[in-house]
Amino acid sequence: MTKRPISLEDYQSRLRLTFTEDGIARGRQFKPKTGDIVISPYGKCGTTWLQQMAHTLRTRGDMVFDDISRVCPWIEMAHDLALDLSLQQKASPRIFKSHRDYEGVPKGCRYIVSFRDPKDALVSMYRFMEGWFFEPGSISITEFAEGDYLRSEGLDYWTHFSSWWRQRENSNVLLLTYEGMRNNLDDAIRRVANFMDIELDGQLLDITRKHTSFDFMLAHRDRFDDKLMREHAEKVADIPPGSDSAKVRKGEVGAYRYELTPRLSEALDRYWDKLIFKEFGLRSYDDVLGLL
Repeated sequence: MTKRPISLEDYQSRLRLTFTEDGIARGRQFKPKTGDIVISPYGKCGTTWLQQMAHTLRTRGDMVFDDISRVCPWIEMAHDLALDLSLQQKASPRIFKSHRDYEGVPKGCRYIVSFRDPKDALVSMYRFMEGWFFEPGSISITEFAEGDYLRSEGLDYWTHFSSWWRQRENSNVLLLTYEGMRNNLDDAIRRVANFMDIELDGQLLDITRKHTSFDFMLAHRDRFDDKLMREHAEKVADIPPGSDSAKVRKGEVGAYRYELTPRLSEALDRYWDKLIFKEFGLRSYDDVLGLL
């Protein structure tokens, strides 16, 4: 019987099976058009939320899709998921998803990135993978952090944050925060619409507010459960079928306070000091919230 990984090593090795060298290479070769939008937060920092927001704005509320990443394709996974990045989409502008830093995304278009407190992002990623890519209770959150967050090797949170923060004056880059979107959704909608050159009338604001609300996305969670990626993982990484890969969960701000041990929280603070504060003078993530 197919089983989920129960060790960090098995989890990481099976996760790597979902990405092929050919697929990644083809993603790097993708040439976007000037008007295209690439949504590229770090994982669990608001990507799906922004995909839904941008798609709603350009279509005035289209929900005729089985997976949000079918209508807003993931660049790095498109080839492996049999999606053609060159095609026209349901409406303009074309929207794509990525998780790459600024250096890694295809150049020549516009970019929307939302940041999130690294501690909350860690908790969200752990809960997302638990029960999908590894057996619940088999890998502790500390082990998980040591494999993903307590490192800086190019595809980590810290490299991603630093790369995009350096682009904060770039007119082709819109930076938001997950927490800001939670606190003032209307403002986020207005900023994204303006960036996408979409006229935001009252009706469209109402539609977008509704379609990006937690209750609406939870009620339609089958559109936001990574269907394409889940089926792909079941095939190539031997992940059991029927796993819960829904991306709409609680979306809490500050959940790390009761999820992380003091020791792990302090370790993340040290990474912030070493990799973010040292270069940018941002004393903590709270400084990011104050500036964005």
